[in-house]
Amino acid sequence: MSTEKVRVRFAPSPTGPLHIGGVRTALFNYLFAKKNGGDFILRIEDTDQARYVEGAEQYIIDSLNWCNIPFDEGPGKEKDAGPYRQSERKHLYREYAEMLIASGNAYYAFDTTEELDAHRQDHEEKGKTFIYNWHNRQKLKNSLSLPVAEVKQKIESGEAYVIRFKTPEDETLQLKDEIRGEMHIETKILDDKVLFKSDGMPTYHLANIVDDHLMKITHVIRGEEWLPSLALHVLLYRAFDWTAPKFAHLPLILKPQGKGKLSKRDGDKMGFPVFPLEWKDPKSGDVSMGYREEGYFPEAVINMLALLGWNAGGGSEKEIYSLEELTKAFSFEHVSKGGSKFDPEKTKWFQHHYMQEAENEVLAADFGKLLQEKDLDFSQEYISKVIAMLKERATFLSDFWEIGSYFFTAPENYDEKAAKKVWKEDTSDIIDQVIDLLEKEEDFSVANLQEKVKGWITSEGIGFGKVMQPFRLSLVGAMQGPDVFEIAATIGKEETLSRLKKAQQSL
Repeated sequence: MSTEKVRVRFAPSPTGPLHIGGVRTALFNYLFAKKNGGDFILRIEDTDQARYVEGAEQYIIDSLNWCNIPFDEGPGKEKDAGPYRQSERKHLYREYAEMLIASGNAYYAFDTTEELDAHRQDHEEKGKTFIYNWHNRQKLKNSLSLPVAEVKQKIESGEAYVIRFKTPEDETLQLKDEIRGEMHIETKILDDKVLFKSDGMPTYHLANIVDDHLMKITHVIRGEEWLPSLALHVLLYRAFDWTAPKFAHLPLILKPQGKGKLSKRDGDKMGFPVFPLEWKDPKSGDVSMGYREEGYFPEAVINMLALLGWNAGGGSEKEIYSLEELTKAFSFEHVSKGGSKFDPEKTKWFQHHYMQEAENEVLAADFGKLLQEKDLDFSQEYISKVIAMLKERATFLSDFWEIGSYFFTAPENYDEKAAKKVWKEDTSDIIDQVIDLLEKEEDFSVANLQEKVKGWITSEGIGFGKVMQPFRLSLVGAMQGPDVFEIAATIGKEETLSRLKKAQQSL
């Protein structure tokens, strides 16, 4: 690698929420930059003002921060290469478009939309495709076919025009992609793309190249949907006599079924998020699910995304990576060329793993907020204790309520099926004796409760199930949960006795 500092950019358009495919592109940029001691830049490509959506830029920034892949330079983190919004760089682009005209690499074109549509229709009727390039540009309305004086007059009179790139006529371009290797393309099949419009706005292609050059971008890491633009971008660098960055085009994230690109519709249909954070559409008011609001840890989302289209190579079976480990291991060499199927269940598998790794105290603090919303107030110490018991079976924070609400509130009703099965005619008498036994106990520890209750069952010659099953039903309301003595010791003597008495009356 050369001695120049690695600089990469993530350049989304603020036209809506950031798709997880975009998050993965940002992640791979971040990993490559950090591995090579470089800079990760966020550039907002907002030249298409018609599609601009209020709040989308802030959403992109919040998403990167939540994923723990913050940018080094960008809106709000201004450095020498700024400004970082293309709309604030508008004044730059005309000069570069004019430079291409001066060097003979671009030309003014005055064809109206109607005229071009007529050409397209005429071609279609003849079974051909209309392409504006070397084979017809001399016959169309542009500065290559018109006299210089007429071109000058048209521009001075304010006639609408575009600036088109003059694609070389007959050349085999050699292109290199860091993931896909060598590629060849014949320039004669390329069209003369529009670079600039007379309203003063550049198209994506010109703005993109100029910004990447001025921001000293060394590696352009982007989705494979940009592969068809690679030839034009390389030709533009050559026309400006600039050194092109290295390019790497990432594979698509595919639908769970494997065919086609993963979309919001797939998520809606199958009930999983495709956005990092919840998004409320400012126009329609529609709300789209986000990984954060659905209870996922950012570490789980990042780990899942990293393995969509990348692996450590060398036959490695490793699946769990911290961000630091990903940074060390990442290379283009092991990014796949083909698309990767998205697997919602695998995402939950990562989430479950990170749930087991999480500190009980941290989970308790977050779960405590959920309890407060239900007007329930418990100490952090108590919540941590409950979490330690239930954690193995939990994937999301909300699971602690679903599988362990009885630790925080007495059951309102009892599982009918279980009640029929375990609450017999003599059960009330047995529970009476358990209540008498427990009322005498000062030591309400798990070990002592186990010893006393089991000792009593054995001495009385009663079947264990006849005591323990109704005991569980009384405390939990169903036949679930950890060891009954652990539940009793955790909720305490007073609450245990209260629930036994309540079950007697109800059942």
